[in-house]
Amino acid sequence: MSALIKTEEEIEIIRISSLLVGKTLAEVAKHIKPGVNTGELDKIAEEFIRDNDAVPGFKGYGGFPATLCTSVNDEVVHGIPGDYELIEGDIISIDCGVKKNGYFGDSAFTFTIGEVDKKTLMLLQRTRESLYKGIDAAVVGNRIGDIGYSIQSYCESFGYGVVRDLVGHGLGSNLHEKPEVPNFGRRGKGKELRAGMVLAIEPMINLGVKKVFQERDGWTIRTDDAKPSAHFEHDIVVRKGKAEILSTFDFIEEVLKNKN
Repeated sequence: MSALIKTEEEIEIIRISSLLVGKTLAEVAKHIKPGVNTGELDKIAEEFIRDNDAVPGFKGYGGFPATLCTSVNDEVVHGIPGDYELIEGDIISIDCGVKKNGYFGDSAFTFTIGEVDKKTLMLLQRTRESLYKGIDAAVVGNRIGDIGYSIQSYCESFGYGVVRDLVGHGLGSNLHEKPEVPNFGRRGKGKELRAGMVLAIEPMINLGVKKVFQERDGWTIRTDDAKPSAHFEHDIVVRKGKAEILSTFDFIEEVLKNKN
């Protein structure tokens, strides 16, 4: 059997890890407010993951120094937590991975801090909607290009830039497995989707141009025009007719509802 295809047992273990990521992001969400620094959020996440008998999936991965990727405003992904204090009007994309029972979960959510301008709020809403359009295309018989096309065509219809340099990926006992899952593509092109493939689908969408660059820290990716970027990510299983989502934003939503 191809390593790309997971057994039902493996899928259940990945589900546990994926749900723990959702709970971790919800725990972090409780503390997101003006004045908090990204390093504090990182400590909260690491402690929560370890308290749940898991290990941070990102820490040490390829040399990454932290548990979370905290990407603020025009940072697209891979922002390193540190001294930056959140202020009213910021957005922050938080990407988190955990490893539990030998398998990874990986999910991301973009949060608002206080009042955020309308254009940026719409970017977040539509990026999130594009994630579900990509998931809708992740069914048996479709191809990788169908996922990317669904995300790209939706986001570009609003004039947004779809990042080309970073992609989603397969997920399992490794954090990044084949196949790559771009957020752009052509219908009917690319690897055929088969039942039991587990994919991390993660649109990274810019308010302005699609072009990005890497900071000198060797990690942080920023938009070329300094306009904001949004990032949402779910782990899914390819199934017949309808993909199954293993991760969840429900815990996050609950926290955000209670904060308002």
